[in-house]
Amino acid sequence: MVPTEVLAEQHYKNLLKYLNPLSVSVELLTGNTPQKKRKEIFSNLNNGLVDILVGTHALFEDKVIFNALGMVVIDEQHRFGVTQRNRLLNKGENTNLLSMTATPIPRTLALSIYGDLDVSQITELPPGRVPITTKIISEDDLTNLFKIVEDEINKGKQAYVILPLIEDSEKMNLSSAKKTFKHLSEEVFFNKKVGLLHGKLSSQEKNEVINSFLKNEINILVSTTVIEVGIDVPNATIMIIYNSDRFGLSQLHQLRGRVGRGSTKSFCYLVTPDKNGLENKRLCVLQKSNDGFYIAEKDLELRGPGQILGYRQSGLPDFVLDNLPNNKFLIDKAREEAIKIVSDDPDLKENIVLRNILIDNSDNKFIHDFLN
Repeated sequence: MVPTEVLAEQHYKNLLKYLNPLSVSVELLTGNTPQKKRKEIFSNLNNGLVDILVGTHALFEDKVIFNALGMVVIDEQHRFGVTQRNRLLNKGENTNLLSMTATPIPRTLALSIYGDLDVSQITELPPGRVPITTKIISEDDLTNLFKIVEDEINKGKQAYVILPLIEDSEKMNLSSAKKTFKHLSEEVFFNKKVGLLHGKLSSQEKNEVINSFLKNEINILVSTTVIEVGIDVPNATIMIIYNSDRFGLSQLHQLRGRVGRGSTKSFCYLVTPDKNGLENKRLCVLQKSNDGFYIAEKDLELRGPGQILGYRQSGLPDFVLDNLPNNKFLIDKAREEAIKIVSDDPDLKENIVLRNILIDNSDNKFIHDFLN
């Protein structure tokens, strides 16, 4: 399961390439799958004729019934809510789960520390790739930045310009994609090819813009966050993010990951409205590191882990434990004790006080049904 159709299609094509020769059947299900094809997929899935189903949120549909769901893989898992992930898992029994992301969200990191998840970390860049350099700049420095972009384009490279809004808003004083596209295409880079991408375009229009950028027919792609995942253009070496102080760390890290996908040195520029933004603690975390787990730990410190047994993914935890990431030893001990209790007394019949605390303080329906 992935959050966008573009990414779903990429995974689907790769799986076909590797698994078709092994007689493993792969299907693709998205919101744009034709009705006739959907019915065919539903039938074959239920009968066990589909080995792997790749899809977007369409996988949540009640009509999606697996013959024997053995494993769920969620890519870009930070884009899905807790309830959404559980809806897919509940389509099977004792289903294995693999969640993948470049940036573990604070709640996921907290659960990892508590032992709910096993964590594997890829610490090395793919062969030939160079770490991305990140810089925080104010809007006053944009003129100099545009000269850098011009130099890169003259070398045959490409750039992204990311905006938080599609159109100007009276309620929010933020830069918009349409206005910035007009400014860049007509005044700053009038001799270059500038493209525009945002969520209000049709799927066909989006694909046409993305394919043009992939073919280097577009030098600068002005876009909203729709390019956050699933866009792989190795030739793009510059990422500019306007109003960067309004984005979350996870999203900024994901956006930054759209560059640096080739062997050429790449840069990410976090633009803030004024000089004060240069001291923004969150942005400084991005400037300091490309390590997703380090960023997640800092995000955890700044935002809190959210509910351990609930659905909130940030904010104050259910109970207070100061400096959560640095208390791993204590948490590991608690985990060992919890495993022993559940192993010796799975229904908590001998631990009435603990049982009542869990029932009274958890909004998790599964726990309520299980203990009651």
